[in-house]
Amino acid sequence: MDFSIAGILALDGLTNGAIYALLALATVLVFAVTRVIFIPQGEFVAFGALTLAIFQTGKVPGTVWFLLVLAGLAAIGDVVEGVRHKFAAPRIARTVLRTLAWPVIASAVAWWAAPKGFPILVQALLTVALVAPFGNLIYRLAYESLADASVLVLLIVSVGVHFALVGLGLYFFGAEGYRNPSFWDTRFSLGPLALTGQTVIIFIASIALIVLLFLFFERTLAGKALRATAVNRVGARLMGISSNSAGRLAFTMAAFIGALSGLLIGPTTTVFYDSGFLIGLKGFVAAVFAGLSSYPLALVGALGVGLLESFGSFWASSFKEVIVFSSILPVLLWRSLRDPHSEEH
Repeated sequence: MDFSIAGILALDGLTNGAIYALLALATVLVFAVTRVIFIPQGEFVAFGALTLAIFQTGKVPGTVWFLLVLAGLAAIGDVVEGVRHKFAAPRIARTVLRTLAWPVIASAVAWWAAPKGFPILVQALLTVALVAPFGNLIYRLAYESLADASVLVLLIVSVGVHFALVGLGLYFFGAEGYRNPSFWDTRFSLGPLALTGQTVIIFIASIALIVLLFLFFERTLAGKALRATAVNRVGARLMGISSNSAGRLAFTMAAFIGALSGLLIGPTTTVFYDSGFLIGLKGFVAAVFAGLSSYPLALVGALGVGLLESFGSFWASSFKEVIVFSSILPVLLWRSLRDPHSEEH
């Protein structure tokens, strides 16, 4: 280990940490608003990377069919809910139309654009347009009816959703791994460090998204509504804030962040249908460092996880995952001693 090797490892760790930071922020956001420990967050990463990879081959990605199936199930749920509450037919029709509008339009555009060979930036935008609605639909189908259940029940549901998404990912994308082309092929030299254009994009995109999230929560009415729901669900509901709408928005934002993370990480590693689990789990570790409540601490924890993984791979590459995931144990012990457990009511 010398200074140049340490610099290379630190750069690699900070690059990975920037991705983990986005996933940690999404995990904290979802848990704060809905109390869901969202284990399948990494699946959005895999779906984003693989959807772009399929676009690169000129084929229609399986994401299109998956999105249409979920939208159809959600629309059927809207009809059942409307009939059960005896809503008027026009109201039910408007609800179904709102549910189907974006998935159908995005799928139609993707079907038309797939064989056209558009530039990678256009394909990336289409990928985000296809993957981001998954958050809203998954929340409606799997979590909304259980919104007031205990954290343990919601965790069990998350485990089931994770396995379902992994299996469906295998069905729609196949077992083959893909590595996407870089968005920027330029290389920079900073002494012994070689900085790629993709690394610069990762840092810029991560910082920009973190700043946008800060402005969203501080300056917009929807962001303040999410913060209010995170602080007190019952109080927010009494003030006219819909907890269901807050949950749908939180999951949509989590899916968007996951899709963006998939686009950023796709050129740096080969992504398989089940690659998202480990990536998302490292974001979860960073979120646990923050107590699943603090966005700044989640960012710091994510950078720490990235550095720990990078230097751990140098000293003990066979145990780098063990080192990363074992680091959560002293954090959990410290938090349990500082904040003794109390029964949930």
